Amino acid sequence: MPPIRNAAATRERLLACAHRRFLNESYENVGLREIAADAGVDVALVGRYFGSKEQLFKQVLRKDGGNWQSLALEADDLPRLLADLSASKDASQNAAHIERLLILLRSASSPQASSLVRSGFSEDVLQPLATCLSGPDAQLRAAMAMSVLLGTAIVKSIISLDVVQECDSTKYRDAVAKVMTAALADPK
Repeated sequence: MPPIRNAAATRERLLACAHRRFLNESYENVGLREIAADAGVDVALVGRYFGSKEQLFKQVLRKDGGNWQSLALEADDLPRLLADLSASKDASQNAAHIERLLILLRSASSPQASSLVRSGFSEDVLQPLATCLSGPDAQLRAAMAMSVLLGTAIVKSIISLDVVQECDSTKYRDAVAKVMTAALADPK
């Protein structure tokens, strides 16, 4: 009997494998053949479901990227929420937000992916977050907060700086929350 094929499950498996690859490698270093092999399918299916590497990358950025606007609107304390995201571990519910930022960061210098990264970050992260901020210079303040979040994500997740890794999690969150408060403040 031939195996039962499920297009939706195959597509999701390809997205999950692409997510893992783009999380750990830059856009240029990720190959469609490797993604297909990770998913256990023929590389032709990547083209069938996504059209191109660029389209697959766009889908990875959109999938499970989190809704920054609803996240910010639901927060009682936005600086603390962003600090919690900064301190999240891979298994936490907030990891999707940090992973998405890391995927963007890893491929930001790519000549092929840089425009996708800029537009995705602006449309899906900065603009929704800025919408939640009252007062002047909301986009600038959102950008400053994301600068802090990306910086802490780099130091914690990519560089794995010992002083950060060994720091008490409450102390770390409190320190990041103070910086986030300053980043989100009206720059007058």
